[in-house]
Amino acid sequence: MSQFRLARISLLLAAIGLNAAPALLTSAHAQAKPAAPAAEAPKDTVRPEMFKLIDPAVFKEMMAAKKFAELQDRITQAEAFPNRTPYEDYVLNRMKLALGSSSGNDAMAMAALETVINSGRLPANEQSSFTQALGNYHYNAKNYPKAIEWMKRYQKESTTPEAVRPALVRAYYLSGDFANAKTELLPVIAEAEKAGKVPELEDLRLLGSSAAKLKDDATYIMAMEKLVTYHPSDDFWTDLLSRMQRKPTWNDRFRLDVLRLQDMAIKTLDPLEYVEMAELALLAGFPTEAKKAMDEGYAAGVMGKGNNAASHKALRDKANKQAADDAKNIASGEASAMKSKDGTGLVNLGYAYVTMDQFDKGIKLMEQGIAKGGLKRADESKLRLAIAYAKAGRKADAIKAFEGLKGNDGLTDLSKYWITYVNGPVGTPAAAPAAAPAAAPAPAPATVK
Repeated sequence: MSQFRLARISLLLAAIGLNAAPALLTSAHAQAKPAAPAAEAPKDTVRPEMFKLIDPAVFKEMMAAKKFAELQDRITQAEAFPNRTPYEDYVLNRMKLALGSSSGNDAMAMAALETVINSGRLPANEQSSFTQALGNYHYNAKNYPKAIEWMKRYQKESTTPEAVRPALVRAYYLSGDFANAKTELLPVIAEAEKAGKVPELEDLRLLGSSAAKLKDDATYIMAMEKLVTYHPSDDFWTDLLSRMQRKPTWNDRFRLDVLRLQDMAIKTLDPLEYVEMAELALLAGFPTEAKKAMDEGYAAGVMGKGNNAASHKALRDKANKQAADDAKNIASGEASAMKSKDGTGLVNLGYAYVTMDQFDKGIKLMEQGIAKGGLKRADESKLRLAIAYAKAGRKADAIKAFEGLKGNDGLTDLSKYWITYVNGPVGTPAAAPAAAPAAAPAPAPATVK
């Protein structure tokens, strides 16, 4: 990132260094009739004695040879001329800017740059480039209030106000102005989505962190939803699902269904989550699902160790035995489930087959059970069917089933996040705009991993 940052500054400074100097100091100036050093120079010219000190051709050669001390001495001598005109001061500041930017003297470069910007002599295209460069200088110096001041001026005066927005957002954030950071970020993200692009990971992280600092839960959750949509990670999924279950209206009867989503969306669960999933699956009558949870935990290397090794083994042995028994006896339950007055038995039996990876058979039984009706909790049965579709890879059926599930007890949110998972990551990250100014990365927010 530091290389990118420096490259960006050099691109901006290329337009404001010595390249423009020959146009300012023409040969006519050099050939003008010599005047006494104390005499006042004509307007918008540089007197020959001063020109000799800051001749652009000589200046460039010395700059290339890194004779910075000698160049500084020449500028100092030129500044000693009495009765300097505004134009001479303007030219001298252009030279000081070139020297400061080339020698790493940021203080000199910034002072000269501000004077040149405020001189009123710059054409519009240079004015905006210079203003952007000064904003970047202040940003890299961590003077964020001044960076914001100059970037806002750039936005007001330039025809491309969006060019400084990434740096401006970070300046607001790093200065502690989270409200303005959020205000600037929201349209950035909305515009990316409208253009069919993927919002930048850092923009979404900054939005989430700013919202957290402001205790704006709605915006924070929105940022997390977009993070798992565009840049899914174990940490983002864990945070989002955890917050969903902390809502006052959440009903813990969907806890196993949350763990099922986590098990699919997250690479490795916490050992306690594998244990909880196995125990809840056993209670629900799905020992094969419990066995798979324990097997995954052991395969991931997070189970069967330390003080919990014995309890993990006992739970795994229990799941293995019940799963083996279920595999032997499951077919015998079909007849009674078919004869039952309601469809509960068919739904449960069908999902048991799904856990054994017999998707076609299991889903067919579940569909029959839901169609038969008489279900105590029809929404739970339909949720299990939607999950079965997802596990079977039937994306369109899964999404349609999840979209039909609504409830203020957490079912709506859970179904929405299942849809996000089934859809998978959206698009590919968009490239940073070519004209974007340099901006060092904001520190990783503690609230958004």
